[in-house]
Amino acid sequence: MRGDLTACEVLRPRRLAAALAALAEPERPMPLAGGTDLFVLLNDGRQPARRFLDLTLLDELRGIERSPAGLRIGARTTYTELRRSRTILRRAPVLAEMAATVGAAAIQNRGTLGGSLGNASPASDPAPVLLALDASVELARREGRRVERRIVPLSTYFTGYRATAARPDELVTSILIPAEALAGWRYAYRKVGTRRAQAISKVVAAVALTAPGTPVGRRAARIAFGSVAPTTVRAFAAEGALLGRRLDATAAAEARESLLARDIRPIDDLRSTADYRGLVAGRILVTLLAELGGFSAADLLSL
Repeated sequence: MRGDLTACEVLRPRRLAAALAALAEPERPMPLAGGTDLFVLLNDGRQPARRFLDLTLLDELRGIERSPAGLRIGARTTYTELRRSRTILRRAPVLAEMAATVGAAAIQNRGTLGGSLGNASPASDPAPVLLALDASVELARREGRRVERRIVPLSTYFTGYRATAARPDELVTSILIPAEALAGWRYAYRKVGTRRAQAISKVVAAVALTAPGTPVGRRAARIAFGSVAPTTVRAFAAEGALLGRRLDATAAAEARESLLARDIRPIDDLRSTADYRGLVAGRILVTLLAELGGFSAADLLSL
């Protein structure tokens, strides 16, 4: 590594309570999970922190559990574990599909779901899928001798560029997906990068639609995009264009117009341009809606 690591201090607690106690200290350490983003910053000399909290021994942050309330996914769950989990493949296969697009095998083996949410990159691959799944984040902190927990909807978790609703002494402990999102909905996911694999997203999106047979007046959508705004975003305007109506090419066109006009704010950067991102975001939305809705989008995609 080019960064000087000789002065680094690494804490390796075995219990969550001890980890949270360290985060409550005045000189709080930086949490370290898979390190797939943090190590890059350290290598480039762009990470000033020299005190780290290694979470790899915290088994309390592992596991995928199913209950009547839905799914609980531990923050230390890796993308490889998501890909291989029978529970995920049966109940939320779109998460496994997403996990297969994250980096290369080495990244999937180390990168964690909680680490991605803590890092809060607007180019996060899992964040749009979790937003479409109506997920929430469980946060924990030390309060005296107690571990205090609170639940934050992912739709309000991202507060700005690489900023979240988590307090400095809080740690992401799990991701919660409600049972209502696992039945009666269809999901689709798409990622566009420079290459088909091992690429950071230029645009990434997930769409959820109520299942076929849902009465027209109760039809709804959840739509989320990444890499097109300072944070991963729910496309509420596009969702509104689809609410309570039959899904066809006309509805998809209106949703695309709402997305581009009100939901996203793409920028030019080293990976892409605002114009390209806007064009691709609109095409992705129409494509995913057509896939889920079973209508032809050929005319819309030719524009």
